[in-house]
Amino acid sequence: DARQMLSRLSGRAHTVMTAVAVLYYARHVVCLDVVQTLVRFRLLSSSAIEHYIATGEPMDKAGAYAIQGAAAAFVESWKGCYTNVVGLPLQRTAAFLQAMGLPVPILPERSGQSAS
Repeated sequence: DARQMLSRLSGRAHTVMTAVAVLYYARHVVCLDVVQTLVRFRLLSSSAIEHYIATGEPMDKAGAYAIQGAAAAFVESWKGCYTNVVGLPLQRTAAFLQAMGLPVPILPERSGQSAS
């Protein structure tokens, strides 16, 4: 499955979408959103795909890759929220929590930048 997925992503762009829902029951507040990040992969050789599969990294990953891991070398560019691709869109989540009056730590700069 990982081989097939990585082959399909090779040389193409795809959109990573994550739904975020925060419920503050005591205040009867619900925040819902979907964050989208466009990720463009380089053209991957069969040997690069096989080498990556051999690391075992893609085996428990949605999309068969981890942008924060060895597959970072596969990413030509991304536009949107980097942490969305990692697994949780931190800026949107933090904004929801702040809107509810909850304290939020300072976020890393990379959480909302784009690479090109």
